[in-house]
Order: sequence, then structure tokens, then C-alpha cells
Amino acid sequence: MELRITEIFHSLQGEARSVGLPTVFVRLTGCPLRCHYCDTAYAFSGGELMSLARIIERVNEFGCTRVCVTGGEPLAQPECLALLDRLCEQGFEVSLETSGAMSIAGVNERVSRVVDIKTPDSGEVHRNDWSNIARLTPHDQIKFVVCSRLDYDWARMKMDELQLAQRVSDVLFSPSYEQVEPLTLANWILEDRLPARLQIQLHKLLWHDAPGH
Repeated sequence: MELRITEIFHSLQGEARSVGLPTVFVRLTGCPLRCHYCDTAYAFSGGELMSLARIIERVNEFGCTRVCVTGGEPLAQPECLALLDRLCEQGFEVSLETSGAMSIAGVNERVSRVVDIKTPDSGEVHRNDWSNIARLTPHDQIKFVVCSRLDYDWARMKMDELQLAQRVSDVLFSPSYEQVEPLTLANWILEDRLPARLQIQLHKLLWHDAPGH
């Protein structure tokens, strides 16, 4: 069994609840979405075919207990489920970053699923797989990338409508940097007393979006 891999690297987790912790990232190639703010377009194509055994071997070389499987959209490759299973069997603390456009039904229950709900100004709101909401557990996380006040208000209403704060451990609001200043988003959250976590991507502050970080 093989997967197409863009990169495997060791860095600090830049977002979600494990932000700042050393983590091995396994970035799978390919994504069916085209969010206008995407910062990993280099992972849309190319990559290298690697066996599950070789991926696990490479992950083990870093001597780190945390692994984040990301993309692209990792679930676009069906073999991703087997990779997640194998990482869990090996005793890693595993998270999955997924666009929310594909079913998370087959994902190992030990994996913390960080599900991105696409907002209207992402350009891909119609791709949300709303059946994923019923599959969420307190081990999972929800992410909204906010591109405008419209996006913020829409996400706030979805939080309430779907009772997201009661379903998952963290609801993350992340600014799309070219459209919304982090301080502006912070003030909106405070004004509404929203039970959400402001997420400022640490890797962008430290390495300015350089691949491999």
C-alpha cells in the first residue's frame, strides 16, 4: 500500500490545541478544493509515492510522539485511513487536519480530527459535508477560517445552530491574514463573549510560510 507524500518534517505545531508542541507532519499530496486563501498549493500535485512502512520509518526517525497528518486534503487518498490506523497502533498521539469536505466516518477514533468548516468567503462553502457534525466527539476540534465580518457572523451562527462548543474540545477561529487582522477578530470574539479560541498560526510568525515548517 502506497500514499503520495509531499513532505514529512519535524516542526512546532502552529495551530489547534497542541500549538507550540514539537510535532512530525506528514503532508499528503492532492486536494479537491481551491480555497482562495490556501497556503499549501504546492501540495496540490507532485509528491512521492511511499509505502506505509517507509512513512512510519521516516516518522520514527524524528523521535517525536506527536504526528499530524495534513495536506492538501489527506482524506482524498483512501489509504490515509490505513496510515492513521498504523500511526495509532505505533503509539503516536495523532491528529488529522481535514477540509470538512470529506467524510470522517472511517477515521480511527483515537485520532483528534481537526475539521475545517468552510465559510462563505472561502469560495468552497458548498463543499461542507454536514453529516460530519454528528460524528464529532469531545476528542475532535472545529476550525473556521474567517475572511470577513460576514464570515465571522456566519460562523458564530453555525456554532450556535450546531452546538459546536458542546460537541468538540475546541472551536478555533483563525483570521485569513490578507482579509482580517488578528486583533480585529480578537475584538469580535470578546465583544460577543464567544466560547471560541482565537488561533494565530505560529508557523507563519516564525517561518513565514516556508515549506517544511
